[in-house]
Amino acid sequence: MEYYDGDNRIYVTNDVDIEVGEITYVPSGEHLLIIEHTGVDPAYRGQGIAQELVRLVVEIAIMQGKKVIPLCPFANAEFKKHPEYQKIEAK
Repeated sequence: MEYYDGDNRIYVTNDVDIEVGEITYVPSGEHLLIIEHTGVDPAYRGQGIAQELVRLVVEIAIMQGKKVIPLCPFANAEFKKHPEYQKIEAK
């Protein structure tokens, strides 16, 4: 699996370069990122791909000094599971 940074999204491809998952986010003002959507092809679920996509957006937010609004239900659940994410969650 290869992860790529696109325009307000991170996507992952399998070993034959077919996209199998993505996370989309939108900058909102100077201090926020909003995670809108996380999706993984059903054939690739259960491999931790979606969790890795959320983690990568968290890294981007930290590097940019931004807070995150996890609107996407999956990302929201990940933020609840990981206390380390909660410190960058916009309240």
